[in-house]
Amino acid sequence: MMDYVFDSMGEDIIRTEISELGEFGLINEIRKDFKTTNSSTVMGIGDDAAVVECGDQLSLLSTDMLMEGVHFDLSYVPLMHLGYKAIAVNVSDIAAMNGIPQQVTVSLGLSNRFSVEAIKELYKGISAACEAYKVDLVGGDTTSSGAGLAISISVLGITTASQISYRNGAKKSDIICATGDLGAAFVGLQVLEREKQVYLENQEMQPQLDQYEYIVGRQLKPKARMDIIHELRELNIVPTSMIDLSDGLASDLKHICFESKCGAVIYEDKLPIDKGTYDTAVEFGLDPITCSLNGGEDYELLFTIAQKDHDKLEKHPDVHFIGYIDEAGTGVNLVTKNGNTVEVKAQGWVHF
Repeated sequence: MMDYVFDSMGEDIIRTEISELGEFGLINEIRKDFKTTNSSTVMGIGDDAAVVECGDQLSLLSTDMLMEGVHFDLSYVPLMHLGYKAIAVNVSDIAAMNGIPQQVTVSLGLSNRFSVEAIKELYKGISAACEAYKVDLVGGDTTSSGAGLAISISVLGITTASQISYRNGAKKSDIICATGDLGAAFVGLQVLEREKQVYLENQEMQPQLDQYEYIVGRQLKPKARMDIIHELRELNIVPTSMIDLSDGLASDLKHICFESKCGAVIYEDKLPIDKGTYDTAVEFGLDPITCSLNGGEDYELLFTIAQKDHDKLEKHPDVHFIGYIDEAGTGVNLVTKNGNTVEVKAQGWVHF
């Protein structure tokens, strides 16, 4: 909704609500007003990480925020898991550029309800993730917060001009690949939310999570797919484009298509869905395909490869060929199991 407000001189000022644009519309609006002036800035706003020339290498810089009540709920998210996830989701941004993470900084906004012991528990998870991804914690900041816990992570990584993958490099006939399985984190979140409501209604009830261990784990402790990055390098494959699946397959594939000025076709029967995810989605009255398309927070990698690299990945057990890049102007389309073609609507995570 567009409103008119008045400045101190009585002039009309147009007010546009952020929700009208959404996160990426807002980013594009900001992006229009900023031009790079330093020759060392290779890529600014518009990808998973900024790219800066640094001698023979390229430095990758990304930052992310996690806000209590928006990105996590401490009634069911253990602080140690939260610390691990905060690092992993930032490492995933470096992976999405086909880079190697090296350093991180951690900044916290803390309300007075957090004790020293609680913060040390958070840092146990941070330490575990730093060790797992071979990154160094090199600094950060702490400040008071009037509204719970805020976590801001910045990560620095490296790659080279011959190895880097941007969102804007997809070409017609490229093969669309997705790692792992999709939709588990979203369905796991539904389980956690249900168990929270059960507990609020009867605090003598204990969470029943044993049969949902995998999907709940995908929500609480996601993994950045650095293993795939190392394997791609061993196979001498440089993806023509890449992004990590944080907002959902539909949204993130549309980001690649927007930046690469292309269309895409994906196949319903090629979407990788874990059986536990499928069964639990049905239990909750959800469509498993919709969950895989729009769930978000899987932090798998979505990338495109040239046809010449098909044979190198054809038998990889954790890389799935789900479609192909089409001509510009064709949109993003899904071919259903019965052969119908439908336009894919992006209904993933909405930040505003």
